[in-house]
Amino acid sequence: MLNTLLQNSQEGAEVLTDGESVEKTLSIIELISSGGAAGQVIIAVLFLLLVGAIYIYFERIFAIKAASKVDANFMNQIKDHVSNGKIDSAQVLCAQVNTPVSRLIGKGISRIGKPLADINTAIENAGRLEIYGLEKNVSILATISGAAPMIGFLGTVIGMILAIFELANAGGSIQMDVLASGLYTAMTTTVAGLIVGIIAYIAYNHLVVKTDKVVYQMEANSLEFLDHLNEPT
Repeated sequence: MLNTLLQNSQEGAEVLTDGESVEKTLSIIELISSGGAAGQVIIAVLFLLLVGAIYIYFERIFAIKAASKVDANFMNQIKDHVSNGKIDSAQVLCAQVNTPVSRLIGKGISRIGKPLADINTAIENAGRLEIYGLEKNVSILATISGAAPMIGFLGTVIGMILAIFELANAGGSIQMDVLASGLYTAMTTTVAGLIVGIIAYIAYNHLVVKTDKVVYQMEANSLEFLDHLNEPT
């Protein structure tokens, strides 16, 4: 009886050992390479878009950060110079600071002596140029955020076409290894496109918020300068 139980337990252990499945892992490189040539081309395009988006984001974020730096005492010094008739000193100060705010104020100072409406117009025109400079290449991020998912979906369609083509040539026998290449292409390109699109979308909106803060700063300082000019002497 005891021998029979021992024999049964040993047989059960052998069956369990033979039936154990080995867990298979798949690296990102293997996943991309399994997608075939079409999938690899689309992944390469998406990778280039990702690199471009990251470069534009960091280049713009550093430029906007530098543009937003304004000395808290800057406007007080400008108003003192203007009040004392030291127009040249005010212009020199604006040139030394060399930020969007100082360039707007410098444009207004260069028009002192003309009607206030002309000074306001000159500041507004200079402001448009400064805003254009701040928003340089930001629209490319918006384009990437929309184009990347569509490129990924293009890979999905190509992958499904390849899978159906392989299935049609399989002679009626459905095997997963026959469909694998097309399915890998479909899935990997979709995921990659969405990842790139999400990153570009977040980066774009963050830059828009940062740019709006600088624009508000420019408007506030310009109004303060115009109000000072409008004060009765």
